[in-house]
Amino acid sequence: MDDEKPVLEQMTDAMSSAAGATKEAAKAVVKKVKKAAKKVAKKVTPKKKAAKKSKKAAKKSSAKKSVKKAAKKAAKKKKKAKKSKR
Repeated sequence: MDDEKPVLEQMTDAMSSAAGATKEAAKAVVKKVKKAAKKVAKKVTPKKKAAKKSKKAAKKSSAKKSVKKAAKKAAKKKKKAKKSKR
């Protein structure tokens, strides 16, 4: 320690430098973790072929829904036609 600086000032300098070093170390760790997470995400995410299959499945399910809706509409029209004949 310097004899010229007061003890309190020396302590604050030491603490701030330690805090700065800790902050830098934390940043480095976060960068490594993010990099590793990206690698894992690339491995886990499905390939483009799987994405195409899911789109096809979505189209099929929407087709099924539209058929069901059309059937319901037809049934309503029949009911209305019967009522109008009365």
